[in-house]
Amino acid sequence: MTIQTIDEIKNNPKYQALVRSRSRFAWTLSIIMLVVYYTFIMTIAFKPELLAAPISEGSVISIGIPIGIAIILFSFTITGLYVYRANNTYDVMLDEIKAELGAKNV
Repeated sequence: MTIQTIDEIKNNPKYQALVRSRSRFAWTLSIIMLVVYYTFIMTIAFKPELLAAPISEGSVISIGIPIGIAIILFSFTITGLYVYRANNTYDVMLDEIKAELGAKNV
């Protein structure tokens, strides 16, 4: 791949839209995850009694355990969401860009 080809890709409006969209989506998911995680941590720090309450009368498991597990599962879910979108949206956009520049061995 030549420097000229790289410059053509960087200047392609579809490539720029791809980069903006991917970046915006990644930042959105990151912020959502940080808010969820730090809300949990701040609750532990400042209102531990909320998470220390038992799930049911006589239970030894506190409500914090399933909430912590839910946060981990939520992180897996948003990771899967990103992978799904990358495979079904971003890869398609990238293939279109490659097809446009296909004659130049991209």
